[in-house]
Amino acid sequence: MRVKCPICDKEVEWEQNPYHPFCSERCKLIDLGKWAAEQYRFPGNKNSGETEQKEDENDESSENGKKSDR
Repeated sequence: MRVKCPICDKEVEWEQNPYHPFCSERCKLIDLGKWAAEQYRFPGNKNSGETEQKEDENDESSENGKKSDR
């Protein structure tokens, strides 16, 4: 089976290629570098991590307030 390399679009054999789905180690490392540089993104709320962290902090502060009221 032949597939296209996702980096350079070169057609390569899938079964005999140790770098599949890439055509070479070079393309594999280019892809890894793009992940490391955060060039690939998943769709979603841009600030979801910050929102969750703020909610956790609010929960902790409200629990601390309850303890001091007792």
